[in-house]
Amino acid sequence: QVQLVESGGGLVQAGGSLRLSCAASGRTFSSYAMAWFRQAPGKEREFVAAVSRSGGNTYADSVKGRFTISRDNTKNTVYLRMYSLKPEDTAAYYCAAVWTAGVVYIPTDYNYWGQGTQVTVSS
Repeated sequence: QVQLVESGGGLVQAGGSLRLSCAASGRTFSSYAMAWFRQAPGKEREFVAAVSRSGGNTYADSVKGRFTISRDNTKNTVYLRMYSLKPEDTAAYYCAAVWTAGVVYIPTDYNYWGQGTQVTVSS
């Protein structure tokens, strides 16, 4: 079992930056692929970024070059650094985990989810 707790969301002006954190419980954090998804009101949950066990990263085209995902296995934490934020980045951001060696893009393939943290970007 893995429990995930996100933090770091808030209100920021367009062009600003935020860093989201996701703290995971358990002693096998390094064996999980981790990801961030987001969901805006009235829209489906969408993939944002993922980091594999080995540290390989992948990003949605909409955030590539602006967001950076990283993990610190000594702290059981995954981060999402967001730069040059746009109003269309406004959403609830969710951390997710799955026991796999690869990278997973589909929300239903993830076993564990956090409660979400709200990011609001004003224009």
